[in-house]
Amino acid sequence: MAQDLVCGMAVDEKTPVATVQYKDQTYYFCSQHCKEKFKEHPEKYVERQASDRVHHH
Repeated sequence: MAQDLVCGMAVDEKTPVATVQYKDQTYYFCSQHCKEKFKEHPEKYVERQASDRVHHH
């Protein structure tokens, strides 16, 4: 399962509602709304994901 970076929901990579290719990586979203929010400020969400990983280990 992937995580929607905008809302935090778990998204099945086999049946996502929406995806975005960003910097050679695919991101999965639960809705078009979350996809559009990500596309407005992708760095904000990618950086938050990276900092979350660092803080949880």
